[in-house]
Amino acid sequence: MSQTEFDAAIERTLIAIEDALDDCEWDIDYERADAVLTLTLEDNGSQVILSRQSANRELWVAARSGGYHLKFENPGWQCTTTSEDLPTLLDRVLSEQQGAPVTLGLA
Repeated sequence: MSQTEFDAAIERTLIAIEDALDDCEWDIDYERADAVLTLTLEDNGSQVILSRQSANRELWVAARSGGYHLKFENPGWQCTTTSEDLPTLLDRVLSEQQGAPVTLGLA
């Protein structure tokens, strides 16, 4: 994957997450600065942070349960340690931090 393809994949992913958060039933605020997306659960103030790591061509997710590195493999982002895809990983870490099931509905 070229740097241009990687940057485009990150951009599409972050936009998809923002769109899913806009439609989510939970009160999850988000703030984006370049390629860092910070999700804040309003009920308890905890955060999940997604960030682009260009040197490794990875997407990193930081949550209470740990740090996760994801590589883009067709058809999408896969966690290098848990083998979860990004939608599954995000739903899991958000649910753990919320203390109730959270489903973003990412495809």
